[in-house]
Amino acid sequence: MDFNWRSPVVPRIAFLAASIFLFTYFATHNDWIYAVLFFALSAYQLKLLVDNLDRSHENLVSFLDSIKFDDLSYSFKTESDDPIVKRLHQEMNEAMLKLRNSRREKDSEFLFFKNIVMHVGIGLIVFKEDGRIEIFNSAARKLLRVNKADNISDLKEVSDTLVNVFDKLKTGGRELVRLKIGEELVQLSIYAIELTLRGENVKLISVQNIQNELEEKEMEAWQNLVRVLTHEIMNSVTPISSLAGIVEEELKPHIREENMIPLSHEQMSDIHLSLQTISKRSEGLIHFVKEFRSLTSIPKPRPVQIDVRNILDELCMLHRKDLTEKSIQVALSVYPEDLTLSADKNMIEQVLINLFRNAIQAFDEEQEDKKIELRAYLNDKSRPVIAVRDNGSGIDPDALEKIFIPFFTTKKSGSGIGLSLSRQIMRQHQGTLSVKSSVGKGTEFFMRF
Repeated sequence: MDFNWRSPVVPRIAFLAASIFLFTYFATHNDWIYAVLFFALSAYQLKLLVDNLDRSHENLVSFLDSIKFDDLSYSFKTESDDPIVKRLHQEMNEAMLKLRNSRREKDSEFLFFKNIVMHVGIGLIVFKEDGRIEIFNSAARKLLRVNKADNISDLKEVSDTLVNVFDKLKTGGRELVRLKIGEELVQLSIYAIELTLRGENVKLISVQNIQNELEEKEMEAWQNLVRVLTHEIMNSVTPISSLAGIVEEELKPHIREENMIPLSHEQMSDIHLSLQTISKRSEGLIHFVKEFRSLTSIPKPRPVQIDVRNILDELCMLHRKDLTEKSIQVALSVYPEDLTLSADKNMIEQVLINLFRNAIQAFDEEQEDKKIELRAYLNDKSRPVIAVRDNGSGIDPDALEKIFIPFFTTKKSGSGIGLSLSRQIMRQHQGTLSVKSSVGKGTEFFMRF
C-alpha cells in the first residue's frame, strides 16, 4: 500500500518531532524557558495524536458494538480530511446499510412464515425443554379449545394424557390419542420433531383431528364387510330356501286328508337329496359364522425371541410335499444370518403359513418355472422385515384393494379370512402386512415388525 502523505497524522507527527527536537536543543543549552515551552508543545502534540487515534478506535468499537447489540441505526461521519478515514467510514456505513437491509428482509420473511404457521390448517405447537411455548397456532387453539397457553403444562386442563404424549414423543414419534373435548369426541394424530433453535432444544408437535377420516374409513369398511357377508350368506340361504320350497310343494298334496297317496320311492329320494343339500348348506353357513367369530377373538401375543432362519426352514419343511408335487422351487435368504425378532411364535407361524400357502396356490397348472422367494432382512429403520414372493399369475388391481377384507377371496375354495386374520395378527405385534402385485409377474407380501 502506498504511503498517504495527505493524512492529517503526518503533519502532527512532523510537529511533534520538531517540538521534541527543539526541546532537546534548548535543554542541552540550558535555555529552560524555551525548553519548557517546547516540552509543553510536544506534550500537547502527543495528546492530539493520541486523541486522533482514539477517535478511529472508538469508531471501530462503535461499529462492532452496533453489530453486537443489534443496533443497526448508527452511522459514521464521512467529512474528514483523511481519505483513509473517510473511506473507512463510508465502508462501515455501507456495511451497516447492508446489515439493516438483511435484517429487514429476515424480519419480513419471519413474519411471512409466522403468518403461514399461524394460519395453516394443521395444529402446530413448539415448546422448549422447560415447557415454555414458543408457537401455538390458530388451528391448535381451535382444536384444543384453548385461547392462551404459556407453558405446555397449561394444556393439562384439556388432558393429562395429551401432555404426557407431548413430553414422551421423540423425533419421528407418532401417536393416536382419543379425547373428549367439551361434548365432542376427537381422534388426534400427533407427530413430533425435535429441533435446535438458537442453541436451545425445542420440540415441534403437529396435531390433527382425524375423527372424520376414521369415521369415513370405518363406514367404508363396514359397507365392504356387509357386502361380502351378504354375498356369502345369500349363497347359502338362497339354495336352502329354494330346496325348502320344493320339498314343501312336494309334500303338500300328500298331507291333505282327502289325498292319502303315499310317496313314491323316486319322490322320497328327491326329498332326501334335498334335505341332505339343505343340511350341508346349513353346516357350511354355521362354519362360516364360526369363522367370522374367530376374527373377533384373536388372543394377545406372548412375545419370545424367534430365530428367523429356523422358522423359515420349518415353514419350507412343512410344505415340502406340496412343493415337490407341484415342482415349485424355493429360494431362502436371511440377512444378517443371526436375525431375530420378538413376537408370538405360534401366531407368526400362522401368518407365514397363510402367506406361503397363498404363494403355492398362485401358480397356474400349465406354468413351468415356479418359484417362491423367502427373504428376511432389516429395513432402513433397522426393523425386521419378512417378504414372501411368488412369480405366479398375480392379483388383479381391483381384487388387490379388497384382499384384506374379511371373507373376500379370489379362490374357488377358501373362507377368505386368512389374510384378514394375518393382518390383525401383525397389528397385534405393532407391525404391518402389505402387498404388491403385478398381473402375470407375481405377488409379494411384506411382514414389517
